[in-house]
Amino acid sequence: MSASVVVRRLGIGLGVRGLATLPDAVQTLEQHPTSKDAYFAAVHHLSTIVRRDFYLERTLNRLHLPSPFPSDLALRVIRAAAPAEPLHAARFLAWLRAKPSFSPSADHFDALLLPLARARLFSHLWSLASDMRGIGLPLLPSTFSAVISSYGHSRLTDQAVEVFNRLPRFGCPQTTQVYNALLDVLCANGNFAGAYKLLRRMARKGVAPDRATFSTLVDAWCAAGKLREAQAFLDDMAERGFRPPVRGRDLLVDGLVRAGSLEEAKAFALRMTKEGILPDVATFNLLAEALCSAGDVEFAVALLSDASSRGLCPDISTYKVMLPAVAKAGRIDEAFRLFYAALEDGHRPFPSLYAAIIKALCKAGRFADAFAFFSDMKSNGHPPNRPVYVMLVKMCVRGGRFVEAANYLVEMGEAGFTPRAPTFNAVVDGLRHCGKHDLAQRMEQLEMSLNGN
Repeated sequence: MSASVVVRRLGIGLGVRGLATLPDAVQTLEQHPTSKDAYFAAVHHLSTIVRRDFYLERTLNRLHLPSPFPSDLALRVIRAAAPAEPLHAARFLAWLRAKPSFSPSADHFDALLLPLARARLFSHLWSLASDMRGIGLPLLPSTFSAVISSYGHSRLTDQAVEVFNRLPRFGCPQTTQVYNALLDVLCANGNFAGAYKLLRRMARKGVAPDRATFSTLVDAWCAAGKLREAQAFLDDMAERGFRPPVRGRDLLVDGLVRAGSLEEAKAFALRMTKEGILPDVATFNLLAEALCSAGDVEFAVALLSDASSRGLCPDISTYKVMLPAVAKAGRIDEAFRLFYAALEDGHRPFPSLYAAIIKALCKAGRFADAFAFFSDMKSNGHPPNRPVYVMLVKMCVRGGRFVEAANYLVEMGEAGFTPRAPTFNAVVDGLRHCGKHDLAQRMEQLEMSLNGN
């Protein structure tokens, strides 16, 4: 049954209840009965009923919805309603299941399990899980990994372990993702002994660990300020044949950065490069982002230079982290060097990389260079987006370059970006202040024409 039929009947049923938005929706459906708008109108209106109606079952019965009810529409309604009102969404699913023509799938139940867990409605969660087992539907490991994490966030470690142990009874395999979820819960609550036992159990069961398995424990040790214990753990796991998919030192640097131990991470990274051991790009990017956020741009630049000379190949994420930070620190020449290095590496620069350099040039009073670089951006086939135009206009206004700001406003409108009123007002006020009244008037006329007045 099409979604248009559902919304028409929603219009009939809800018209009695006085929702003002329904007539427009129904009229749209009559014009476009198979459009996406009709479908999502049905999802929106039904999910609103599910979330807000106290007498939900009675209202649904009065709507005389089509039978069989569309399975995909039911899933979208549950997903839309469950985050805010998981119990109401569960009532909606129960109402659907009472109809002989509706056959629920595992997706319908999975859309409810996680919202119930986040709302700490664990009794309802296990009731649904039992229903799934009763009708032979599989339980997904990803869903129960999230449920275990929800128990951990509620400081219910014993219950999280119980969920883990109960999964085989529900036919849900204990995958690496499930083990990682329980490891995270145990480490977050300081139960390292239990985490080690769980790792040994992984070995016995033949479940292969991944990077998240090792980084969870290493991050926990580093957060506790125990770098030696983290290193000893990695060595112990290596002796047992449990080698991480990335080098242990990279995991240690990641753990120190996430724990906020930036000085220790810097010292460890320096020691690695001096010994000729390069961090992988993901680890370097994480460290560089932490350094730039802390204002230690000089060290980040020196570390990048040293690591690049030893063979590190930066990716586009490296330049995305480093270039804006270097430009913001006023090191314009270094920002240009990084920009052209990115081009030589074959990366296509996106507007925010250009914007960082243009803004730094304007702040330094080098407007001619900023305008030239902006022209190069367009001639090289990299069209500016709205934020770049707005930033350039604002910097021109701050620097007293009101005529140039007006020109870029016109260019912005021609590119299809309508400037907002505050941007126009700043330019017009500046033009009047410097005696350019005719140009200010033309800017006002441009604003009116762009706004359709």
